[in-house]
Amino acid sequence: MLGEAVRVEGFALAGATVLVADDADAVRRTWASLPGDVAVVLLTAKAAAALAGDSALREGVLSAVMPP
Repeated sequence: MLGEAVRVEGFALAGATVLVADDADAVRRTWASLPGDVAVVLLTAKAAAALAGDSALREGVLSAVMPP
């Protein structure tokens, strides 16, 4: 899970790996530093907007956006 703390931190209780990024720059930095074995990332709407049209999106990584 990647996005704002208030939206993602609770998912850690269910065992999800949570990556907090509260602004667009942090989202892009965190996305760029994802390990190579990551296959699926759930994004908050703000995180998805920060990555929209980004050439850094990786082939083979499935991303989905949480409802707002």
